[in-house]
Amino acid sequence: MSDLARNIKGAFDYLPERQRVRRDITKILTECFEKYGFSPVETPIINYLDLLASKYAGGAEILKEVYSLTDQGGRDLALRYDLTVPLCKLVAMNPQLTMPFKRYEIGHVFRNGPVKSGRNREFTQCDVDMAGADSLTAETEFLTMTVEVFEKLGLPIRIELSSRKLLSGIIRFVGIPEELTGAVITSVDKLKKIGRSGVSDELIETGITEETLNKMFDLFEMPFDDLVAYVGEGNELLNAGIADLKELYGMLSAAGIMDKIVYAPHLARGLDIYTGCVWEVFMTEGGVTSSIGAGGRYDNIIGKLSGGRDIPAVGMTFGLDVIYAVLVERGEANKGTETEVFIVPMSTENESVALAMGLRRAGLRVTLETVKRKMKKSLDYANKEGIPYVIILGENEAQVGKITVKDMMNHESSDFAIDDYEAMKEYVRK
Repeated sequence: MSDLARNIKGAFDYLPERQRVRRDITKILTECFEKYGFSPVETPIINYLDLLASKYAGGAEILKEVYSLTDQGGRDLALRYDLTVPLCKLVAMNPQLTMPFKRYEIGHVFRNGPVKSGRNREFTQCDVDMAGADSLTAETEFLTMTVEVFEKLGLPIRIELSSRKLLSGIIRFVGIPEELTGAVITSVDKLKKIGRSGVSDELIETGITEETLNKMFDLFEMPFDDLVAYVGEGNELLNAGIADLKELYGMLSAAGIMDKIVYAPHLARGLDIYTGCVWEVFMTEGGVTSSIGAGGRYDNIIGKLSGGRDIPAVGMTFGLDVIYAVLVERGEANKGTETEVFIVPMSTENESVALAMGLRRAGLRVTLETVKRKMKKSLDYANKEGIPYVIILGENEAQVGKITVKDMMNHESSDFAIDDYEAMKEYVRK
């Protein structure tokens, strides 16, 4: 094999058996998105670098992982690293859009970062967002839709839910200076990875005392109702976060999905764009521990890109690759060929083409043999590909107008008139 025939690290080819599963996942996602009133859009992969690096997006931190380039006109460009910022740009460029604007997009994104399990350099995001929605009914729609998506995928999940207002309010409540809030949130976001001691070690270096950090961790570990009772009057941010979660819990209870919800006050969701409720989706069983979906409210980006218009927004992403990994782990990702019927001409090319077209018009998925080889080789090909039905069309069958449809799985067969396409379809689809 030539040295040219290789992929860069963190980018992959998807052969049919894998791509079929990915396609089926996106089909379920698309059906659920549209069921909840979201419409498809497509945004450019290439964007201006200053958009993707702006403080309204990922800021300086994201520049570490942006694939940047310069075009022939000397413009500084970059490959998109998510689908949220391109959406915000889309809404800002189209002030005529009716609000709320509900969209979904499934597309490739690129991050020039370290490659590890569940983290590639080129991957597919499945995003769904609602711009112009200022009530918590929007969050309710996303969370109920999430439960439905994973029910259709047959995956048991829990949704860890909190509020950036609540988290920031807790940080302020324990006496941490406001100017350190960003640093605390960044460290707390790694709590699952590095543990309480790891977060403490990081934050003590900023000058926060161990006593103060222990108070913060104690509040994180309190059940929601106990936290509400303990903080009393609290502060403005903390009270707003508590009020949001109370209201949201009421709607989620009405929707009948509170059994999927886990209160997680430490949840931060990384980037600074989030302003309200945030959530992450995890498997409740199996070896995949990373999140398989996540989202939250981001009320500031679109307005700043659109010249100050107030455009609140909520959105989330579903991890196509990690969902695929879960299905593989559970042994539920073995998908066969799309072909239902394989026709092998035996010096009957014209008749076989006519038969294939008749069956396709009836709605069957049909493949014609296109390699001149012995019949045994053709049957071996059908077995290897997992094609369930085979028709061998010889000259005698063509002359008498009778053919045999072989059931390759059950080693049975049935005879049909050569033009009885509906009967053959019924037999194949039985």
